[in-house]
Amino acid sequence: MTFFLRKGVLLHVLFEHAAGYALFALRQVEEVSLLLPQVEESVLNLGKFLTLVKLVAFSPFKSAQSALENINAISEGILHEDLRLLLETNLPAKKKKVLVGVSDAKIGAAIQEELGYQCQTGGVVAEIVRGIRLHFHGLIKGLTAQSASKAQLGLGHSYSRAKVKFNVNRVDNMIIQSISLLDQLDKDINTFSMRVREWYGYHFPELIKIVSDNYTYCRLAKLIRNRKELSEESLEALEEVVMDSAKAQAILEASRSSMGMDISPIDLINIESFSRRVISLSEYRKGLQEYLRSKMSQVAPSLSALIGEVVGARLISHAGSLTNLAKYPASTVQILGAEKALFRALKTRGNTPKYGLIFHSTFIGRAAAKNKGRISRYLANKCTIASRVDCFSGEVRGPPSFISSKLRSICVWGRGKWPALDVMRNSRPDTSAVEATEVVAEIKRKMEKKEKKKRKREKKRLEALAAAADEQAENSVLEETAEENEAEPKKKKKRKRQEMEDADLEAAENGLEDEEPSPKKKKKKKVAVTESPPPKVKKTKKKKARAEEEEEEEEDED
Repeated sequence: MTFFLRKGVLLHVLFEHAAGYALFALRQVEEVSLLLPQVEESVLNLGKFLTLVKLVAFSPFKSAQSALENINAISEGILHEDLRLLLETNLPAKKKKVLVGVSDAKIGAAIQEELGYQCQTGGVVAEIVRGIRLHFHGLIKGLTAQSASKAQLGLGHSYSRAKVKFNVNRVDNMIIQSISLLDQLDKDINTFSMRVREWYGYHFPELIKIVSDNYTYCRLAKLIRNRKELSEESLEALEEVVMDSAKAQAILEASRSSMGMDISPIDLINIESFSRRVISLSEYRKGLQEYLRSKMSQVAPSLSALIGEVVGARLISHAGSLTNLAKYPASTVQILGAEKALFRALKTRGNTPKYGLIFHSTFIGRAAAKNKGRISRYLANKCTIASRVDCFSGEVRGPPSFISSKLRSICVWGRGKWPALDVMRNSRPDTSAVEATEVVAEIKRKMEKKEKKKRKREKKRLEALAAAADEQAENSVLEETAEENEAEPKKKKKRKRQEMEDADLEAAENGLEDEEPSPKKKKKKKVAVTESPPPKVKKTKKKKARAEEEEEEEEDED
């Protein structure tokens, strides 16, 4: 990018170092681009570089904390007070005659917006900044290369630690590892328990039906060993394990009449050893769950109070961190964990899933089937609020936190209660009960409006059905009348044909066969025939009349 400078306009370059801010001035030229070849030639030589650049001012940081604050402000594109003071003090008052070169476009935009100085990045400015960075300890009096490297190292550690929000008490990585291990232990303990049941079932198969819990079964397998050695003396130990005297008596009776096979002592030793390992894993799982509960109460107390420690930890684990979960919108939290079903539905154009990991919450489990989608959407909204409170609140709040009790007041739709919609507003102590009643009234009004629309649609549907039924009845009546009208000319036709046949018979009897019929009568017959039927029927009757005349003439000739 080429900038043409008017006469008298100076280029100043701002350089940010771990030791402080430095402001340099370049000698005046007619065009900035003319400096580029000279800077490229002299950037490696300090003597030549000093002929182009001179130090205007240097403002060292007062402490490591001040250096960290300034570097954070620069990274976010914010003009710090120390930098503002340096520029206002050392730059010329006539802002139109000054051009400030900066290495970052964001801080340049902040300087131009707040102070009014024109800023430039890239091109010759980048080469000048490269030369200043190379010779910085030689340009500042009293600054050695070793002290400059120490300042950079210390500020780099502080900046990185602040960026990752390092806090021992709120490390959510421990939660992610704990919930992953807990899920893996559940699978492994279930698999190992099935193996103990199958292995020990060869010797004592009746015990499987009596005891259904895996942990209790492993403890009994370790205690009983050989079923033939069970006696009344062992009844007390059995009751201590199963916590039920009836079950203990049933185990004792089943051992006496068991159909299991005999087993060798070495096999019993292996079964006992394996059962002991499964029992130790189960006890470790209980301790791990307590550890997870304590970590969740430290890191995310509001989220754990809302949906439980296990479901909250699964959400954090799936999102990657509590910060990522807090950044998610409620619609993403709602289907978190159901990504495969979502993309399959989008691919097949089917119904998208209504819930993911939050389905394991008791709120959705207690809701009616038709309300599970609504309560999952509502619960996802509150989970988003809780995660943001836990992540971005300045201090770690122990249970119960200021918002967990309010978030916990969610009511299940369809159970005669209205959900507390405005949880965040109700959590403030100055909120009155009038606002809550207004919210409930608003919800009732919306529900009544929906019911009214539903009744209106139902009424329209019934009217449409009634109109269709009336139209169908009219069509059927018209069809019947049309059929009757078609049947009448057919009946008249048959009657006339019958009359003509009767007349022929009478003529034959009276000896009038030789007489020809008078044409007038024929004409009258034609007229009589043509008057009654419709126009289409006239042609057919004329043809039939002509055919009958021809037949009569043939009979006369005979």
